[in-house]
Amino acid sequence: MAGMIGTGKSTYAEFLSEQLGSSIFYESVVDNPILPDYYKNPKRWAFPLQIYFLNTRFKTIREARTSPDNVLDRSLYEDLIFAELNFDSGNMTQLEFDTYKDLLDTMMNEIDKTPKSRPDLLVYLDSDFDTVLNRIRQRGRSYEQVEENPELFAYYKTLHAKYKEWIKAYDKTPVLLIESDQYNIFDKDDQKKILTLVKNELARLHSLKQPSLLMHESR
Repeated sequence: MAGMIGTGKSTYAEFLSEQLGSSIFYESVVDNPILPDYYKNPKRWAFPLQIYFLNTRFKTIREARTSPDNVLDRSLYEDLIFAELNFDSGNMTQLEFDTYKDLLDTMMNEIDKTPKSRPDLLVYLDSDFDTVLNRIRQRGRSYEQVEENPELFAYYKTLHAKYKEWIKAYDKTPVLLIESDQYNIFDKDDQKKILTLVKNELARLHSLKQPSLLMHESR
């Protein structure tokens, strides 16, 4: 899964893993010891947070390889979005940003040469900005709330725009884009539509991998 905060990645991941009979691997958020401090003081905690996320996401990919079929609720590929945003905002120094990118490149090279490390399909959840804010408010993590930290509004707005740019340029894997604000993941009819979208795309990609059955007549 990929998508901005509040687009429903974890909920979609849980639904898809259950319906597809796959294992699920979660991003470390609830048990993240740095995240609450980052929202209070991003300049102090941006670099440690990025390294923490990078490390846990890479470990999740390695763990996921032990299962033949799996769903990850966050991709490593979008990690750079947050680092760039922190650098552009002055929360990371040039040295910190360069160190982060060097480590990311090392991990990406490891993924590229390791079988089953790249996802067969990236399910990207898109949503309008107002829906994102409403979902962030509904899930109730105090350190994420705009009402308690008005500066977060500009942060979320910029992040939303960066995600739009990122998915347009993304070319590492096949992508299925789902407008998550057009569906209610808890509605049975919408669940069927979402599952059909994903299954059809997986089937299409699988068919592309099959050897051609055409027989050439010898003359």
